[in-house]
Amino acid sequence: MPLPINIETLINGQVVENERVEFKEGWNDEEIIHTITAFANDINHWNGGYIIIGIAENNGLPVLPPIGLQVNQIDTIQKKLIELCNQIQPYYFPIVEPTVFLEKHILILWCPGGDNRPYTSPTTLGVKGQRAYYVRHGSQTLKANQSETQRLIELAAKIPFDDRINHTATFDDLNVSLIQAFLHEVKSKLFDDIPKISFIELCKQMQIVKGSSEYQKPVNVGLLMFCEYPERFFKGAYIDLAIYKDNEGTEYTQKIFNGAIHNHLRDCLSFIRTNVIKERVKKVSYQPEALRFFNYPYMAIEEALANAVYHRSYELENQIEVHIFVDKIEIISYPGALPPVTNEDLKKDRIFARDYRNRRVGEFLKELHLTEAKGTGIPTIRKEMSKNGSPAPIFEMNEERSYFLTTLKIHKEFNKKSTEIEILKFCLHPKSRKDILELELGISNQTKNFTKNVMPLIEKGYLKQTVPEKPSSKQQSYFTTETGIKFIESEESIFNNSN
Repeated sequence: MPLPINIETLINGQVVENERVEFKEGWNDEEIIHTITAFANDINHWNGGYIIIGIAENNGLPVLPPIGLQVNQIDTIQKKLIELCNQIQPYYFPIVEPTVFLEKHILILWCPGGDNRPYTSPTTLGVKGQRAYYVRHGSQTLKANQSETQRLIELAAKIPFDDRINHTATFDDLNVSLIQAFLHEVKSKLFDDIPKISFIELCKQMQIVKGSSEYQKPVNVGLLMFCEYPERFFKGAYIDLAIYKDNEGTEYTQKIFNGAIHNHLRDCLSFIRTNVIKERVKKVSYQPEALRFFNYPYMAIEEALANAVYHRSYELENQIEVHIFVDKIEIISYPGALPPVTNEDLKKDRIFARDYRNRRVGEFLKELHLTEAKGTGIPTIRKEMSKNGSPAPIFEMNEERSYFLTTLKIHKEFNKKSTEIEILKFCLHPKSRKDILELELGISNQTKNFTKNVMPLIEKGYLKQTVPEKPSSKQQSYFTTETGIKFIESEESIFNNSN
């Protein structure tokens, strides 16, 4: 039966990390059973992996075009697979899809992390074969050492939260339209099979329901991704965004984004892109091309917010918080990173985490290209801020690891001097105090804001009043003087603000 993933992006390493995909030119009993066992043990919480038979590999990458398999080979392999998996203890069987790729027949084994780990399999398939645990080290399958064996045993009692059965939910809580939209977007062949199979079978194939035939229930990741209102089951499963008019935080507008987690993530990002992101163009004398930059690079915000959705705990009732101040954006999720990651690690260019909180959530988000491969989130944010000429991002937790805070500071060209130029440009035609503060700067029409942002320009002679003899007149407006125009020209800047 088709997998809930696009085959081409899987093979080309665009969605699933290379270390989670094993390419096999042909069939080898012992290598296959050991790799299935290693993926099932899922020691790194990566939700197992894929074995692709019929494609050779070179340094962990596929050799294309594929060698392929004969049709009769596929039948033989599937029968052999049943025999092999009967030797895995506890019993484990992967999801199998024969398919055609680049006009060649191949066989894909999807081996998600098993609920009954740890698993063992024979070291050899002879009569005297002993049993062993197997794990993945990068792109290799190896016998577990003593410490890894102990860790597998400890993991046996802990199924990741997003992969647990939710006993309070029913099939009716899963929305078929959301499932169809997901499969269509990722171009899964399973989408074409929807009319041919039952809804229950569809959910089983996607691994979003579990349990015996008489007691099948949705798992948490199914409810997070494919329930219209997941906050019914997970109280904090939404994003709370606030835009502040000043850094004191006394006045702000608030917006709540809820619904399926990938949808509320996208909705929040769309709102930020439309209402927060601003571009500027600066002409400089020493080059013909203008400099383009943003107050905040969108890709950095996208990655930071997607990381929050991916790595937060859905067992807690705390929602994700996005605070947009005059000069920075803060994104807070709860709790902090899992050990052994420390605040010192968060200052490094690359973080190597051992455990991931929501392996299934991450899998789905990567399928939708909403997040990247494991360990690349923080480097991506750093890179995007640097490309934009923005200050370096700040990542931090408290000692108790009760929260994870990402701070993105505004580009320096949106600082006080740039604000002065914004006002002067705005007032080339006379504008009222209210218009300057509320329409142009987006802050409240209060005396303290006027004193801070407008009075210095009047004192410098850059702005003048239209009714100087009556400073407090209701008809009072402000316009840019010749001195103010020369100041703008001296900066050699032409700003083009857009959403």
